[in-house]
Amino acid sequence: MQTTTRYLGLFLDHPFVSGASPFGYRLDTVKRLEDAGCAAVVLHSLFEEQITRKQQDTVAGVSVFDAEFRDVFGQFPPSEEYPLGPDEYAEHVHHLKKAVGIPIIASLNGRTRETWLKFATILEEAGADALELNIYEVVTDLNVPSAHVESQLVGLVQEIKRLIKIPVAVKLSPFFAALGNLVHRLDEAGADGLVLFNRFYQPDIDIRTMAVTPIAELSTSEELRLRLRWLAILSGRVKASLIASGGVATPADGIKALLAGADPVQIVKNNANPGAFERAQYIRALHSWTP
Repeated sequence: MQTTTRYLGLFLDHPFVSGASPFGYRLDTVKRLEDAGCAAVVLHSLFEEQITRKQQDTVAGVSVFDAEFRDVFGQFPPSEEYPLGPDEYAEHVHHLKKAVGIPIIASLNGRTRETWLKFATILEEAGADALELNIYEVVTDLNVPSAHVESQLVGLVQEIKRLIKIPVAVKLSPFFAALGNLVHRLDEAGADGLVLFNRFYQPDIDIRTMAVTPIAELSTSEELRLRLRWLAILSGRVKASLIASGGVATPADGIKALLAGADPVQIVKNNANPGAFERAQYIRALHSWTP
């Protein structure tokens, strides 16, 4: 049976790759993924908040010493809780490329063009085989129209594609009014792959303490149907690779995704307890700043 596939222009022996998870934090666990047969590894995202907080003492253009936002910044995990800082992340990519033979896909989540473009270049220079743009942004400004959000995203992809030579994937959420049109525009902008879909962490409220609490619910097979629908709609209609992410909890789920049109399938085994990255995403979902 023919099992080879293309992933962002990269040829893989089979379509099952490791998605972003704690397994990507260390060299030894990435080697274990390779030994277990993973065709490629997607690393966890490097977040702009990590970068600017360490280098400039700012988050979204706001000083971490600003008294007005003291309580908010106090909720962010301290730098030492992240397994890798900005510099260490690039070094990690470099070391992985020397140690394993499978493709290593770096992941970046930015808020500003400066960070997207600067660190896309750094990760390319570190040796990443491809870059996944983790589009994880909750737009809470009531004055920002959806057309503006989409145009900004398409423009970002165009700029990054002009700047770096390695393949670029865009990890999307399903929350766009005309997702098919946006995908078409991203395809025309040069995106090499489209990851369907991002999972947004959604805080809950503890009515006993009247406090917002993080709830980390793992992906289940029930989430797969949304992915299957859009994989089937888009299959054969775009040049970019279509990547299934989320909802793959069993071998049958992975097979369904391939039958619906996925080129590769990302498989993830996460910890149910939220770590530094997850907590930072909760905080982003709760708060919004205008730089």
